[in-house]
Amino acid sequence: MSPHTVTGEGSPLRIGVGGPVGSGKTALIEALVPKLVERGRHVGVITNDIYTQEDAQHIRRQLEGVIPGDLVIGVETGSCPHTAVRDDPTMNLMTAADLLDEHPEIDTLFFESGGDNLTLTFSPALVDVFVFVLDTAEGEKMPRKRGPGITDSDILVINKIDIAKYVRCDLERMVTDADTVRSGRRVIQTNCLDGVGVEELLDALEEYRDTGSGEPGAEQAGAGAAGAEPRQ
Repeated sequence: MSPHTVTGEGSPLRIGVGGPVGSGKTALIEALVPKLVERGRHVGVITNDIYTQEDAQHIRRQLEGVIPGDLVIGVETGSCPHTAVRDDPTMNLMTAADLLDEHPEIDTLFFESGGDNLTLTFSPALVDVFVFVLDTAEGEKMPRKRGPGITDSDILVINKIDIAKYVRCDLERMVTDADTVRSGRRVIQTNCLDGVGVEELLDALEEYRDTGSGEPGAEQAGAGAAGAEPRQ
């Protein structure tokens, strides 16, 4: 079982999306939300930026006509990104509580961290499932660098696969290395702008809702992943 156990019966599925600056976190959310709406889900989004609400404003513009703008809330953390989603998630918890009070119909709630390094994780008090986003422009070496974001996230997304050849990234090697350091935990390749891999990721996220299990891929991952220590 995942240490992320916020969601109980009748509560929304809470999804944390983290990763380095520019990896495609916002674009990923913007690709997932319309698909969720098509499936009849009611979605809210909470973004984190240090000094601005730039990501929230971008999502509102991109998703205009898909979800109402008041379902997208920007949190100005004033501190390092990981502080507000891991060390002390109070601001996000309070924002989520207010949003859910106003919109109790929400059944899927995204938390987007500000861009951070490979040590980023989410507090188990905040989210049920943690998605970490890398992109090919960062280089095929990134999975080999490890870090809790890469090794311990529930789902690792390798984004911008369409530009791999242009940035001299060996995509096959990158995916193989990711599989190795993650001991079989799920790795999904995406091109968010064209929708490649988005349905696969969406199906993977729905497994957390349907089963209540933090390790929907644990059976194929083997005992190594199933016996992993809870994230701190």
